Amino acid sequence: MRLRSLIWMGASVMLTLASCYQESRLLVHADFVVTVENDNHTAPVHVALENTSTGADFYEWTFEGGSPATSSEKTPKEVAYKQAGSYKVMLKAWNDHEQDTKEYTLRVDSAVTVSFGTEIEMNDFAPAKVRITNQTRGASTFVWTFEGGQPEESDEPQPGEIAFDKPGEHRITVMASNGGETFTLSKSITLRPALQPDFDIEPTFDDFDYEVPFTASLANKTVSGLTYRWETTGGTLDDATAEHPRLSITTPGTYTVTLTAENGKESKEVRKEVTVKANSNLYTMRDVKFGIKSAAGSIGAFYSLDKRMIIPQPSKGVSGEIGKEISLVFFGINFSFEKCYFTSPDRATDAGFYAIPNATKTYIVNTLEQSPLTFSASDFDAMVDDTPLKGLDIKTNDNPSGWFIANPVPRVVLFETSDGRRGAIKIKAFVSEQSQSYILTDLKFQKRQGQ
Repeated sequence: MRLRSLIWMGASVMLTLASCYQESRLLVHADFVVTVENDNHTAPVHVALENTSTGADFYEWTFEGGSPATSSEKTPKEVAYKQAGSYKVMLKAWNDHEQDTKEYTLRVDSAVTVSFGTEIEMNDFAPAKVRITNQTRGASTFVWTFEGGQPEESDEPQPGEIAFDKPGEHRITVMASNGGETFTLSKSITLRPALQPDFDIEPTFDDFDYEVPFTASLANKTVSGLTYRWETTGGTLDDATAEHPRLSITTPGTYTVTLTAENGKESKEVRKEVTVKANSNLYTMRDVKFGIKSAAGSIGAFYSLDKRMIIPQPSKGVSGEIGKEISLVFFGINFSFEKCYFTSPDRATDAGFYAIPNATKTYIVNTLEQSPLTFSASDFDAMVDDTPLKGLDIKTNDNPSGWFIANPVPRVVLFETSDGRRGAIKIKAFVSEQSQSYILTDLKFQKRQGQ
């Protein structure tokens, strides 16, 4: 009896265990995890799947809009989505007794190509209006910023015209979004300065003294101008619409020159006055230095009336082209100025200089005290035109052998060039600086031969 009871109890336990095992086999739970590569939902999207189902032996995947479209593998390989949209990912999992399903909706955003164009209206001078044309594809919202612009921001797909008042570089940026990601593109425009008219009146080399007949170049310094119109209250312009015309005046007086500049957006004018004096036929040069013999190559001992400048002597002498320009030669024996004189270019070798090619003849009166001519430092200072020079017979009183020392000061030396121009040199100081010693002078001489 007891044995029969034990057998019955064992059978009951076995039946219970089998029942529990059968129940565990029937519990199927379908589940999976979707991972979007780089968390990038913008097409094309690549998806990895992790099957976390339990209790199943068989699987069937459906990938709406995906590639591949289906799979029977437990864990399919990567699934690709090329087009934007919402797509269902479905898994059916089962065994011989039961099945379960799970659905997941995947969002694929539009592919975005960010692009826009800028067109500066009329020209690139400030102020300017710039038309923005949005050429972006795949975005649904936009945020624009316009550095230095009016307006400064916009959320319109097509922001239209933006005004920029100041010159320089302006950065334009758009942030375009497809709902999931934001894409940014920046471009720069550069505006040239606003119109600023300006000019200088630049006399020709021979008209630096502003005496008639007077000729000058009108040097246009306008910023951002395209066309020009010139007017003058006197004199003549060779071309009233040229960028850099020439102005000629033959009558003394004060004249106004007006420049009107335009660039298609603006028109502005500027005026300047020029005062022209009567012709004195006299050039005045101040503080001209003549070096002693040892300073002939540095300070210079040759002077050109035509160039109105000192010409230093090169170590091997001057060229023929320069030689014909030299009008005066100064010789100073040493820094004590124990023997000094001016001489003619054609007598340069007598003073120990190299011969001057194409040298001209200049007549010189070094020591007025040894001649019948009178011309004091006061006469020099008072001379405002060439009248005092006209009656001087310098040729007859030429004394190339005359020389002077450092006293007295001031001293006047007279000269006449081969083309008949007369002049005077006032020595103001003898400056002793060893080998670089020099005399400091003022010169007054005729512009052209005077009778």
